[in-house]
Amino acid sequence: MVKPKIAPSMLSSDFSNLASEAERMLRCGADWLHMDIMDGHFVPNLTIGAPVIESLRKHTKAYLDCHLMVTNPLDYVEPLGKAGASGFTFHIEASKDNWKELVQLIKSKGMTPGVSLKPGTPIEDVYPLLEDENPVELVLVMTVEPGFGGQKFMPEMMDKVRTLRKKYPSLDIEVDGGLGPSTINMAASAGANCIVAGSSVFGASDPAQVITLLRKSVEDFQKTN
Repeated sequence: MVKPKIAPSMLSSDFSNLASEAERMLRCGADWLHMDIMDGHFVPNLTIGAPVIESLRKHTKAYLDCHLMVTNPLDYVEPLGKAGASGFTFHIEASKDNWKELVQLIKSKGMTPGVSLKPGTPIEDVYPLLEDENPVELVLVMTVEPGFGGQKFMPEMMDKVRTLRKKYPSLDIEVDGGLGPSTINMAASAGANCIVAGSSVFGASDPAQVITLLRKSVEDFQKTN
């Protein structure tokens, strides 16, 4: 049975107080901290890079779950490894030709490799990465178009999650985009176990209550399936 992991998206935090925001999320029960790294090319937005990960790492031992929305993920492996990133999830759309080299390099730097796919990308595109002799260890199914927080959840993406869970029962399946109390049951029932939540956690009057609710939903559906 895969463990539920709740990963507040630090993109929704107060960037001027990143260390204290990270600490607050962990106190509220977060398992991971989700870090969105965007280059302004693969997606139009521009966010954080290795220097910010390095700064945050000095203040926390938490699992830093880095999602690379970048055109050339290979360029980021060494800097993020040095900075103290824990997970390195790249986009299949940016890595169709070099994912084998990428996965190998990510692992050599002590990070956990994951692959993500945009809403328009078929789930079959990630199968070779899961069935390789040196596989990725997580699949991130985007439930919004990557690039900006606060978008509306796309329930039709849950078919991808269901397909993955049936085919790979012990895989970490992460979902990101529009997750909160009103959408978590759709994701959890489809088989997602890693839940990224931004505005629904950071915008809540009681973030701990939201994190508990998200985890309970995953646990409840795991018990019934």
